[in-house]
Amino acid sequence: MFIEKIKSEGLAHMSYFLGIGEAGKAAIIDPRRDVDIYFDLAQKNNLWITHVFETHRNEDYVIGSRQIQEMSNAKIYHGVQLDFKYGTGVNEGDEFEIGDCLFKILSTPGHTFESISIALYDKSYSTQDAVGVFTGDALFIGDVGRTDFFPDRAEEVAGLLYESIHNKLLPLGDQCIVYPAHGAGSVCGSGMASREFSTIGYERLNNPALQKNKDEFIKHKINEHHYQPPYFRKMEYINQTGDVNILSGLPIPKPLSPNEFAEQMSDLQVLDLRNPEAISGATVTGSLSIPVNMLPAFAGFFLSYDKPIGLIADTNHQIKDAVRHLVRLGYDNINCYLNGGLHKWETGGKDFNKIPAVHVKDLISKIENHEQFTLLDVRSIDEFNSGHLPNAQHIYVGELPKFIEDVDRSKLVVTFCGSGQRAAIAASYLKQNGFRNVGNCLGSMSACKAVGCPMA
Repeated sequence: MFIEKIKSEGLAHMSYFLGIGEAGKAAIIDPRRDVDIYFDLAQKNNLWITHVFETHRNEDYVIGSRQIQEMSNAKIYHGVQLDFKYGTGVNEGDEFEIGDCLFKILSTPGHTFESISIALYDKSYSTQDAVGVFTGDALFIGDVGRTDFFPDRAEEVAGLLYESIHNKLLPLGDQCIVYPAHGAGSVCGSGMASREFSTIGYERLNNPALQKNKDEFIKHKINEHHYQPPYFRKMEYINQTGDVNILSGLPIPKPLSPNEFAEQMSDLQVLDLRNPEAISGATVTGSLSIPVNMLPAFAGFFLSYDKPIGLIADTNHQIKDAVRHLVRLGYDNINCYLNGGLHKWETGGKDFNKIPAVHVKDLISKIENHEQFTLLDVRSIDEFNSGHLPNAQHIYVGELPKFIEDVDRSKLVVTFCGSGQRAAIAASYLKQNGFRNVGNCLGSMSACKAVGCPMA
């Protein structure tokens, strides 16, 4: 028996491939949609994928269960408390044996009502002491799952999560290895440790959420603040109904010349994948800048599922990464990319825009000289409350589409975040929506910490 962790960067999602060599079979926990890696592992180890377990209906990515089932006829299992339109519901106490592996289902509601955890036993040694447990979004390393998806039942679901952890997971024993569905950086938690390994015993002693009594835990969860991107609703629909395109492979966008790209722009969502420093020099007018590494976290706030996507990149590698990231979020209509990038666009005489870079020292000067401009801080509310520059206006980058009319169009707007990447997204969105005088503070708070900025 072996376990291979598959991490999806950006989403900080972790799925697991369990190979049971003596049975010639494999099981997968919470697979992502681009499933080639699982079949590569199966082929490498002469295994056949027979079981797929979903710990819950995921909100932040398209699950790959249906794709795997189509390719291997694997059985899909998930919590019976939600009316899934595919697969088989499982209950507390259900067991699955594959070779020397024994999987026991635990009902662990709280993050969602149908959430399950899967305890793993090695029958060669013990069917009483779990080797590990796949906790989904119930228990993370250093944190626990968010409980804000049912605001009208906030106390109830927080209490359910507390009971799931203390009555179902902790009793598995200190020796039990914890295999969560997400790591640090995921939108499904806020305080996860950067390490990706732990045990029930270690979490019992050191996880801050597990040091609270039930009342303290519920109060803490109710007072947490999480953002819910609009695309979550799309993910929930797909992952409950199984209504998803079965892919024969990742989409291959078509290369278009500058003339061809320009002719199609009115029908496209044009997405610039380059870094903030690049767009400060030139970018296609009307495009939205989301650096490729930021796509998993922010594409779902800004992109529609109804309109095809055209890409602008520096390299083919950026395009390949973008396609993979977007497909995981359910964006299949990735139509084309600008062949030759911005250089070909510029030498073709096409119109281009730019978002000037604002040095942090110039920003300090503007503040100290009381210049009339808007400093738009687009970090999370928790980041903003931990320290911000004087007179900064706060709108989280993902909520800018909702609150854009609160930003004064008559003045210079300088966008600001932790490093300048989220600020680049915000600045390009403002330009896309008619703001003429926009700049991005490259380095943002990181630069402030390096040179010293006045703080409110």
